[in-house]
Amino acid sequence: PRNVNVSPAHPDSRAIRSHNVWSVFPTAAAPPAPRGNPGNTSNPGTRVTPVGRAKCAPRRNPSETSSSMSVVILTRVTASTTNQGPSSVPAPALKEWAAIVHALLEGEQIADVRKGGIREDGRHFDLPARRCWLSPTAEHQKAELLKPAYAHWVDLADAAPVGQPITVQGWADIVDVATITEPEHLDAIDSKLIWARDYVESRFTWKKRDPLWVLVMRVHRLATPLTVAWDDTYGGCTSWVTYDGLPADPATRPNEAVLSDVAFEAKRKGIREALPEECWGR
Repeated sequence: PRNVNVSPAHPDSRAIRSHNVWSVFPTAAAPPAPRGNPGNTSNPGTRVTPVGRAKCAPRRNPSETSSSMSVVILTRVTASTTNQGPSSVPAPALKEWAAIVHALLEGEQIADVRKGGIREDGRHFDLPARRCWLSPTAEHQKAELLKPAYAHWVDLADAAPVGQPITVQGWADIVDVATITEPEHLDAIDSKLIWARDYVESRFTWKKRDPLWVLVMRVHRLATPLTVAWDDTYGGCTSWVTYDGLPADPATRPNEAVLSDVAFEAKRKGIREALPEECWGR
């Protein structure tokens, strides 16, 4: 008979199912989704882009062709969201403002928006893995760049100043990926983020030829935070870094999802339905 890897029995809940490897790595065969899953955007009611140019297509100069730009973006999204099967390759860490990592760990925000740093590999943001550590940094963050209700989180969050040990309190599975290129999309997701609207727009307009990536994240808090000794290679304006000494798979450490399954799916549905289906990479 065919060998099948079977996970230990758990109560029948979407929270447990969502944490299985097949929900994170697209190459694994996934069971059919349960009927009525709020994250299923094929259900009636999903917003549809009007007839004509897809709202998530990039703005084009006359010298650029529709096909060439579409191929570039779709190739990058596809390459980033496939071949994510189980691997011994260490999970990378996503560097983000400490206040935003705090929001993710509190369940206040389940999405991150990225354009990439000036030292990004290939000079563009990419998604090297679907499972990552969350690395809080003090670089670039300012209280005035957050919405007023969250400005004090800059002081509450545990940031890692340059040259000091880095405390890692959690990790995330990136469950959905969208790329947006239209200003109205910023309005659609503004309520889902703790950043000030003007700052999100600044991320959107930087590198105008590149789309803004929206990463929907299922976040887990470690039972015991981990500390990484500083190395000069960890600094700089880049999104991803691999820390020495961390387990290859974050899920091997005792942890707990920061949101219940019901709460997470409700937030996920809100983000999925806020943007046209054409924006989503999978």
